[in-house]
Amino acid sequence: MNDSPEEPLESIPYWPAFGDLMACVFGLFVMFFVWSIAFQVDLTKDLHEEREKREEESSRLAALESAMAGPLAEGRVTLVDGKIGIRGSVLFDLNSAELRPEGLELIRSLAEPLRGYLKAHDEAIMVSGFTDSSPMIPRPNGIKDNWELSSQRALTVTRALTAAGVPAEAIFAAGFGDTHPVAPNDTPENRAKNRRVEISPIPREKPSNQAKP
Repeated sequence: MNDSPEEPLESIPYWPAFGDLMACVFGLFVMFFVWSIAFQVDLTKDLHEEREKREEESSRLAALESAMAGPLAEGRVTLVDGKIGIRGSVLFDLNSAELRPEGLELIRSLAEPLRGYLKAHDEAIMVSGFTDSSPMIPRPNGIKDNWELSSQRALTVTRALTAAGVPAEAIFAAGFGDTHPVAPNDTPENRAKNRRVEISPIPREKPSNQAKP
């Protein structure tokens, strides 16, 4: 039987297959190139937004520090991470939620710079009360525990600030008891650090868009 001779290897058409392979490789290259460009654009945008956020935060803290320049220079308050801190012993007697005369004077001195700060920034003021972990000593004032003591102190400072001119709609109070210490409750000095009031500017909540009927 006469079989036809096999086709020589040199005559098999490799180029079309090679061209298809190269087209696939080029397509993959283009796809990865486009993906890398898109990733770089997103990364650049994220970095730009983060830089703007940091600059805004730095500007906000600088404005707050400028507003508090007087009390800070006198050592009557501290300013850490945008929080104005006041020792509880400066404002109140032990286990009391009634401002001492010097504490009331200090709070009144903060009202004007806080009011000016609020005029320049669309923010609100949060007044937070904190205690140490010592159990409450029974007093005729009727305060039952550290939760109530911290809340009453925050309310007292809030009312004093609003009475001194801080807009009532831009300020609110919160009590945290002994749940957020800044030092271990192991010495009288550390417990005194934990008995404090903090005044913190925070972003205002934006009203939610309600659907029209």
